[in-house]
Amino acid sequence: MKYTYAAAEKSTVKLTIEFTGEEWKSAIDKAYANTRGKYSVPGFRKGKAPKPVIENYYGKGVFFDEAFNVLYSEHYPQIIEKEKDNFTVVGAPELSVEDLTDEKVVLVASVPVKPEVKIASYKGLEIKKFEYNVTDDDVKTEVEKILLREAKDIDVTDRPCKNGDTVNIDFSGSVDGEKFAGGTAEGYDLTLGSGAFIPGFESQVEGMKIGEQRSITVHFPADYQADNLRDKDAAFDVKLNSVKGKQLPELTDEYVKKHAGSETVADYTEKVKARLEKQAADRSRDETENSIISEICKGAECEIPQAMIENEIDSMVQNFSYRLMYQGLKLEDYIKYMGQTMEQFRAQFAEQASSRVLSQLVIEKIIKDENITATQEEIDEKIAAQAAEVEKTAEEYKKTIDPRQVEYISNDIVITKLFEFLSANNNLVK
Repeated sequence: MKYTYAAAEKSTVKLTIEFTGEEWKSAIDKAYANTRGKYSVPGFRKGKAPKPVIENYYGKGVFFDEAFNVLYSEHYPQIIEKEKDNFTVVGAPELSVEDLTDEKVVLVASVPVKPEVKIASYKGLEIKKFEYNVTDDDVKTEVEKILLREAKDIDVTDRPCKNGDTVNIDFSGSVDGEKFAGGTAEGYDLTLGSGAFIPGFESQVEGMKIGEQRSITVHFPADYQADNLRDKDAAFDVKLNSVKGKQLPELTDEYVKKHAGSETVADYTEKVKARLEKQAADRSRDETENSIISEICKGAECEIPQAMIENEIDSMVQNFSYRLMYQGLKLEDYIKYMGQTMEQFRAQFAEQASSRVLSQLVIEKIIKDENITATQEEIDEKIAAQAAEVEKTAEEYKKTIDPRQVEYISNDIVITKLFEFLSANNNLVK
């Protein structure tokens, strides 16, 4: 066996593999051994007919497909492993037969590979920087959440409904005068402020009184799951049937000691503030990092193979399916309810998947070009810090982790250093 490869269009490599006549004959023999049990020939028990008899009865090419599979499975993985430093395969190849004689067989594989990305610039750019602050009202609202654990539901009849109430409503929605699936219900319980409905719906229900009817207009987001509703205005007729509010217990030192493990309300408040500030800092960091990569990607050029996009869509669909499972739903039922096929459902992720793949390729390119790495000392420091959190020595902790965790720690260090570099080399504007 010998092979050659060459770069081809659309981020593929053309792999040409040539086999000798003896190798082809050996593959035919293996194909016969693998599949002879499928063939029935008069005068022989099933699976017992000799190879020449089966070939004479079914035709000379009866074992060809299986023989091609034998050659592919025995040699393709070895070639890819041998050439891994020259290209990275990102999907299944498309196979074809270029030549087939008794003297030789030539197979051609069109292999999707990780593409090269060209970046116009990743330094000196003006990039949005996000900062989120924690206010006293934020802390107060979060502190009061602990009281909801012991809150009692009470019927509300003497005031309009407000944020936090659970309202029972009838609603009927339409787009362009036509009702749509899932847009009508009676006796529906909705907690205002929960975000269960599309933006604008719950806030417009606020202020209604029992028995009141109100017309509400909302706009479906441009990335809404259902194609027929995406980026469209919808009108809802809403009737408020009943309102339930929450009666909260008194926030005292005794209460937080029992329910939150803090000695005083002041102590608990400080812990809540510290947690919110960390969340705000994490959000600020994450959105700023996304902003940096997004801006760099605007000047990036890359021919992304469809296989990489499909792989990313697979991951996104799987994650969506997991979220549905937590709600007791199946993906198949959800898609059917939305009036979509699986192909239509997957198609809505295509643009985001392509953007994610490009972002990852850009990140990998900059890391490679700037030679950003994690030193063993940095990895050891990170492991020691994690060990301290679980009250173990670094040596004890190392015995409990596997190589994948060490690789994750190393990658985390590299990504942190990458964004430190990009933040220092670009103009971040709040």
